Amino acid sequence: MKIVYQLVRFLCLLFVCTSIAHSQTYPNKPIKLIVPFPPGGTADILGRMLGDKLAVVTSQLVIIENRAGAAGGIAAQLVAKSPPDGYTLLLGTTGTQTMNPAINSKLPYDPLKDFASVSNFAASPFVLVVNPNVPAQNLKELIDLANKKPGSLRYASFGSGSSAHMTGEMFKLRAGVDIVHVPYKGAAPALVDVIGGHVDMMFTLAPSIVQHLRSGALRAIAVAAPQRDQAIASVPTFTEAGLSNFSSDSWYGVFAPAGTPQPIVAKLNADIQKILAMPDVKQKLASEGAIPVGNSPEQFTEQVRKELEHWTKIAKEAKISE
Repeated sequence: MKIVYQLVRFLCLLFVCTSIAHSQTYPNKPIKLIVPFPPGGTADILGRMLGDKLAVVTSQLVIIENRAGAAGGIAAQLVAKSPPDGYTLLLGTTGTQTMNPAINSKLPYDPLKDFASVSNFAASPFVLVVNPNVPAQNLKELIDLANKKPGSLRYASFGSGSSAHMTGEMFKLRAGVDIVHVPYKGAAPALVDVIGGHVDMMFTLAPSIVQHLRSGALRAIAVAAPQRDQAIASVPTFTEAGLSNFSSDSWYGVFAPAGTPQPIVAKLNADIQKILAMPDVKQKLASEGAIPVGNSPEQFTEQVRKELEHWTKIAKEAKISE
């Protein structure tokens, strides 16, 4: 028994020493950051911003790879099954880690067990926007229009189970309206069809619509946050517009595969804190309507846990499942 004990102790020490050695030389080759949505949307904008700065602080190439599909599920599954060495990371979102799992019990990944949380990078509140041809100038008029013609208004989303979909369903419950969901494969194609008038409206994020609001291609109705978004300060919150207790945002954080050595997770977290402290990053996030977060791995894991519970409840109330 003594020999067995010593052998187990030796193997444990060997594992710890190996992990420390790897973390001390990490990173020594390119890092791949998987973005779960197509180019052009908020996830892509923020992912590339993060990737550019991560390349600077690590002195390594950071490759951005867009893997769209299944409301971000394809990208999440890819990272969950990747080697836990810190070289394949996920730009996880509210949708991939909480909302999609809330409605789909058959996902090929577990949002808590299959990932090591690194840090929440930034968050952006949802904004309800409509095509300018929709005859509603504010939230009250939009709700009245929906009630006069139940099922006639259609709202686009980034995909079934996405954060935009779940926010739309929460709106239907809280406002008591009958509007029809039209899923797309990502934010960018959904936005194109709202601007083109093929779909009436959508819940989306300020970083991808600021320019369209300024040009008049879209009209903003309300922001789903406690305070107004400084990037679009003229747009009221839902509470100001008459619908209280309606809040929803989409965050973008970094996850590694479960089993990634703690020193590597700690280094990545420290690197993200450095990036968020950069003045140009703060300015860029603000101009895009995003708020810097930068929490600890433990805080991020707890955030995911609580939001998963919240959106699971919303999914049950709305009777959404896959």
